[in-house]
Amino acid sequence: MAPALSAQSHTRTQAIRARKGGEPIACLTAYTYPIARLLDPHVDLILVGDSVAMVLHGHENTLGATMEMMILHGQAVMRGARNACVVVDLPAGSYETSAEQALASARRIFAETGCHAVKLEGGAGIKSHIAAIVAAGIPVMGHIGLQPQSVEKEGGYKIKGKSSESAASLLEDARAVESAGAFSVVIEGTIEPVAAEITRILAIPTIGIGASVACDGQVLVIDDAIGLTVDRVPKFVKEYADLRNEVAKAAMSYAAEVRARTFPAAEHVFHKPTPKN
Repeated sequence: MAPALSAQSHTRTQAIRARKGGEPIACLTAYTYPIARLLDPHVDLILVGDSVAMVLHGHENTLGATMEMMILHGQAVMRGARNACVVVDLPAGSYETSAEQALASARRIFAETGCHAVKLEGGAGIKSHIAAIVAAGIPVMGHIGLQPQSVEKEGGYKIKGKSSESAASLLEDARAVESAGAFSVVIEGTIEPVAAEITRILAIPTIGIGASVACDGQVLVIDDAIGLTVDRVPKFVKEYADLRNEVAKAAMSYAAEVRARTFPAAEHVFHKPTPKN
């Protein structure tokens, strides 16, 4: 089973890599089977992001994600995805210590979910970690710029690339991720000119989120995109639907009918069969 899975993973990820400079790559997050089924016909990449800790589990930030959480949701998404390339995040604390730790975590997620690639945050500082995972035959997506797993260390969500020093550091990170063997890289929360320059110099696709339209693709958190986010919506998000109010209206209508005893109606309950003559 493993060799076939590995072959499929490299086929999917190499197809994404080949999109560099071509038709933009559409990516959304998914954490459940039904959402994966709905997104799969329309997107190129599905990211099982550690944002699941916030979106579905109510944590304050992504640091609440665990290996078990990522594997559970990765398995659900893989059951619903037929065509898209599925990437699963390595959660905070599962890869930073050493290349050996990173490889062990990547192997576990890869084996237990059947995903096509893993993603981890960081640049030059984790170059050896990425290289070790890639050398083991597991495709890697990088993630530079604003790194949500570092939010506590940095004292909040801070946009990157504003200073010449920050821009130079980002370019170093981008080159490190590419040279380590990643097939693509997410650029998050980075000012537009710097994200565009990174996209220009790299030979692998860049996936922007709060970055530049010049990136080779874009990603959004699905709950943000369809208006299910109940707290503050980030500046870089466009809401393509308003399910927040639709769900609230449906719940209100349901509760009113239950209290009025108009639901369930006759067509929603089971009746004793009419005797045949």
